[in-house]
Amino acid sequence: MTVLLSDPLIAAISAGENGEPLVDLREVPGLRLGAHAADPLGAYALARSGVLDRLLAAQAALPDGVRLLVIECYRPPKLQQRYFAEYREELRAMYPKWTDERLHVEASKFVSPPEVAPHCTGGAVDLTLATGDGAALDLGTAVNANPEASAGACFTAATGIPAEARRNRDLLVAALTGAGLVNYPTEWWHWSYGERYWAHVTGTRETRYSAVTPPVA
Repeated sequence: MTVLLSDPLIAAISAGENGEPLVDLREVPGLRLGAHAADPLGAYALARSGVLDRLLAAQAALPDGVRLLVIECYRPPKLQQRYFAEYREELRAMYPKWTDERLHVEASKFVSPPEVAPHCTGGAVDLTLATGDGAALDLGTAVNANPEASAGACFTAATGIPAEARRNRDLLVAALTGAGLVNYPTEWWHWSYGERYWAHVTGTRETRYSAVTPPVA
């Protein structure tokens, strides 16, 4: 059974902080970033140094001609709150009979509840695969396709996606898992290290990263 970010098990994990800095991935030679989530302060391109190390290890494990394409890393808490509230209300309009509790759980399949959000720690990254010249490969859905619009095809283990997309997902999973990142199974593109979901998956009692202050212009 999939444990969602809304599960009390996740919130119960102790928040630790090892002090690793946020680094700007735009300044890292060899990493490719998309502009999908770019913001004026460049927050989307910030990640903890430990995440960067693992991304570089994952990229090195990919075959020639295939590269990681990073979409978004750090997300300020206020933006996370807005995303969660907006998606919850979108679901409320679609399913007016759902209780507030169910809306909270269902929304967490696509947007993390702000109080446990991996992106707010700098420990999460949304990414896909691309060719050497930056053309995104087929992984079955667009990055950030929600469960409703994709009929569940956004789930990492979804069946019914094209064979090529399945091969590409398997390639992504092997490279990132091998580098020590963990996947949120309702979003094939979402990977993390050091935060609460990583701690849950790895059986670690305390996080390495807590939520961090957003960058200031």
